[in-house]
Amino acid sequence: MPMSNINIRTDSEIKAKAQEIFAFLGMDMTTAINLFLRQTVRMNDIPFILSTGEARESTAPQLPHSRGCMKGKMWIADDFDEPLDDMQEYM
Repeated sequence: MPMSNINIRTDSEIKAKAQEIFAFLGMDMTTAINLFLRQTVRMNDIPFILSTGEARESTAPQLPHSRGCMKGKMWIADDFDEPLDDMQEYM
């Protein structure tokens, strides 16, 4: 598959924090961005929920998150790991 370069500009602090998270997950920035792009194509949509935050403001105040606070409130798609598997095959 032919390769293409993407040049982006972002806040240095955001980049550094993201790189720490990606490193913890065992990947670099390129792999993470490729995962995002592949998942976008696979879903034919943005692979996360976008929100203005307005609905949150009109509801009860949010409690601080604690370990396990999302149990039963979120799920992981059956094909969640497929983009990573694709990238590992590619690498």
